[in-house]
Amino acid sequence: MRSRLVISFAGLLLAAGCGGDDTTTVTVRETVTETAASTVPSEAPTLVSLYFLQDGKVWPEQRGIVSGPAIATTTINQLFEGTESELTSAIPPETRLRGLTISGEVASVELEPPVTDRKALAQLAYTLTQFDTVERVSFNGDPPVGRPAFEAETPAILVESPLSGEAVESGFDVTGTANTFEATFQYELRDSAGKVLTKDFVTATSGSGTRGTFRFTVSYEASGPQMGRLVVFEISAEDGSRTNERVTPLALR
Repeated sequence: MRSRLVISFAGLLLAAGCGGDDTTTVTVRETVTETAASTVPSEAPTLVSLYFLQDGKVWPEQRGIVSGPAIATTTINQLFEGTESELTSAIPPETRLRGLTISGEVASVELEPPVTDRKALAQLAYTLTQFDTVERVSFNGDPPVGRPAFEAETPAILVESPLSGEAVESGFDVTGTANTFEATFQYELRDSAGKVLTKDFVTATSGSGTRGTFRFTVSYEASGPQMGRLVVFEISAEDGSRTNERVTPLALR
């Protein structure tokens, strides 16, 4: 189970220039299934998640993009452009998207040159499977795989909402997935000075080798609008130290 972003698609084909020079035009095909919702207007920015790497594990970054029906294609091309945050990417800079079709909840992706690094493939798979029309991804004709295939590239605690830099107010919900000992972990919300505004423990739907989902609500009182940090972590059963810590910067309102 994962956090999903519901996107409407209104067309079947997209011609996009994704080639390496100014004289080459590459046709990128994206076949999708329409939903009952309205088509996303081409001029309206849509918030999507681009999955980069934090300490070698996938971690989402919010990006507002302007796209027509073939939003998955646009999103992947945005992923190739990289990030200006503290996150990193394992996708080689020369990688180009040569084709993308979505059918039967499988996204078939053609990359040139082919990508073999598992961290890079995890970034692509996580980015594509945020869409309701995609459960698994096939890379250059290989058998399709889903998020569970990249457990080694996924942090023990993956916060998928809110995303880095997002503005929040007291009472905001936090969602994601976790694979922790006995399905439990801790969180703290800190203000700009590092003061802990609130903290608690969380229990996911499963753990100890099986990834589960979680949702919890964070209420707090701050001295005014400021940047804060949501910190999630485990407490080691052996020595009480923090492990698997991840930080999400947030704009506290």
